[in-house]
Amino acid sequence: MMFADQDRDLANLAAADRYRSLRPRTGIDFASNDYLGLAGSDRLRAAMIDALSRGVPVGSGGSRLLRGNAPEHETLEAEAARFFGTEAALFFASGYIANTILFATLPQRGDLIVHDALIHASAHEGMRLTRASCVSAAHNDADAFADAITAWRATGGTGRVWIAVESLYSMDGDRAPLADLAHVADRHDAILLIDEAHATGVFGTDGRGLAEGLDGRANVITLRTCGKALGCEGALLCGPAVMREFIVNRGRGFIFSTASSPLMALAVGEALRIMADEPARRDQLWGLIATAERVLVPHGVVATGSQILPLVLGDAARTMRVASAIQAAGFDVRGIRPPTVPEGTSRLRISLTLNATAADIAALGTILGEALQ
Repeated sequence: MMFADQDRDLANLAAADRYRSLRPRTGIDFASNDYLGLAGSDRLRAAMIDALSRGVPVGSGGSRLLRGNAPEHETLEAEAARFFGTEAALFFASGYIANTILFATLPQRGDLIVHDALIHASAHEGMRLTRASCVSAAHNDADAFADAITAWRATGGTGRVWIAVESLYSMDGDRAPLADLAHVADRHDAILLIDEAHATGVFGTDGRGLAEGLDGRANVITLRTCGKALGCEGALLCGPAVMREFIVNRGRGFIFSTASSPLMALAVGEALRIMADEPARRDQLWGLIATAERVLVPHGVVATGSQILPLVLGDAARTMRVASAIQAAGFDVRGIRPPTVPEGTSRLRISLTLNATAADIAALGTILGEALQ
């Protein structure tokens, strides 16, 4: 049989209750990352319609280094650099691609990447391609990062150190100790890489994220995903100008990829303006967070102080049964199992967005209580 190995692997996944499948979106949204409800916003829709009417092309037609570099890409990157307070920005088709290219390109042979134990799969993908050494540090433990650097230096390591973290972790909803990590980076002449995917739009002045105040430093690079709170697609790497120029010249994933749609670059720029112009969206989201913590914590949901609220059930099979019961009642809450999360920590991931209301949260609390019995 031509695909016998693949068939066996799929059978093993099914036996371990880890088989994945695609399905249509249904039910009230407690699963997406569209935190500010921008994906369906009238302003974004109007901006796209206007752009189409002006003849902005749907496709880029080539890589950025050939004919694919549209004015919309350049405009977005200049606007993003101003918005986040960095020297430069570079636009990518997705956060996964941006992270992969970042880790595969910037750290050099002889360097060390110290990454948080729970960092995203896209960072791991990039580290598979890097020439640098890589070591994990205990989750959200700044001292563990410092100890890893000290131990590496003691063994003769002389290259540059790169500290890689997320500012807000997507499965636990907890925050990195960014100020402490910045001090570690300063003490060890390291570069701090901060993935702001789930913080951009929700935290900080005008939604500038948890890294606000660190942007613009010579030893800080931030990733701003555009497919979550911004309601679009793509990602922006923001940092020193040399970061942008080095990736343009050495980042194979950037050099040999067709550029993103100019329409999407235009939409992301409009989303940045919406974040600044409509603070009521963030205020409304924080109101929903307060409601959810009051309603859902009695059922075992963890109050994280963010829009991501996990309910760790441990057993994968039970997690999926509870998730199915909640979905059948009309609420899109997803069960998360290993390998996405560590063994024994299967959970419901409740994501709060402006696509749900306080009344929806109250109803979810009732259904959740019934499903857990």
